[in-house]
Amino acid sequence: MTRIGVVGTGYWGKNLTRNFSELGALAAICDSDTDALNAIGEKYPAADRYADLAALLAQPDIDAIVLSTPAETHGALARQVLNAGKHVFVEKPLCLDPNEGRALKTLSETADKTLMVGHMLLYHPAFQALRKHVDAGEIGDIRYIYSTRLSLGQIRRTENALWSFAPHDISMILSLTGKMPQRVVTNGAAYLQQNVADTTMSHFTFSETLQAHIFVSWLHPFKDHRLVVVGSDGMIVFDDVRTGPEKLLFYKHQVSVADELPTVNRAEGMPIEYADEEPLRRECQHFLDCIAQSRPPASDAAEGIRVLSVLDACQISLNSGTGVELNHDEHNFYP
Repeated sequence: MTRIGVVGTGYWGKNLTRNFSELGALAAICDSDTDALNAIGEKYPAADRYADLAALLAQPDIDAIVLSTPAETHGALARQVLNAGKHVFVEKPLCLDPNEGRALKTLSETADKTLMVGHMLLYHPAFQALRKHVDAGEIGDIRYIYSTRLSLGQIRRTENALWSFAPHDISMILSLTGKMPQRVVTNGAAYLQQNVADTTMSHFTFSETLQAHIFVSWLHPFKDHRLVVVGSDGMIVFDDVRTGPEKLLFYKHQVSVADELPTVNRAEGMPIEYADEEPLRRECQHFLDCIAQSRPPASDAAEGIRVLSVLDACQISLNSGTGVELNHDEHNFYP
């Protein structure tokens, strides 16, 4: 069994620690905050405790490191882990600079180590069921995708709402379309802290017939996490706030035109079956499987760079107030 060390025991680190423990892979926990380290260490007494990453990386029996630290530390820490000869799972985003992401990809390939990015919703059973229906052509050609990731809270100080929330949605949209957008336009505003956007709206143009948008905010009165995929022959709604059969619905709406007059034929939403499994558990198991089987993760370095490239273009657009054309020389289409 792969022996895992989790670095960062904060809000999300606790969830990762729990899952790798329940999978029988947790060997160590690491946090520079000794109070936090000891508090979580009491829950997992079999795991060794480290206040320093270098000391953890020096342990030869640790095979892989899971990084759940602030986004601005991801690039440097992932490089340190790979240089130590360990596999690495990095919470989203991979890092903050596409060029650094490419360097990490090269380093992981040279070291022959797994580099995986925590785009958890790719592993959500409801999303995987949605993608299966889309890939089977059940909604026809995709026309438009929109995603909302809204809530009140988890306000960051150095990472804006775009970088905090949108990676998941970008990852899902790229997975469904199989390609990068040609152009992005992002608008937003900072209300609570200067230069830290609390809300952003990003619009993506893939082609004349395919567009998408993502609305994210941590200043919203209620939680709203939805992905809507509109096709030529139907629509699918993934509402991650709902539970049970209401989470994933297929609408066989039809619009016909007779004598230049559009007519809408509405249909009831039909539940789509999906596995009842925790997405994070599936993601953690996938990381272990990829290491054991020497195969690339679904959210590998290349996928992480594609998401990072879109995020970077969105940030440039947000800063400049203008649209940004994307470079399609690399990572354009998914395999």
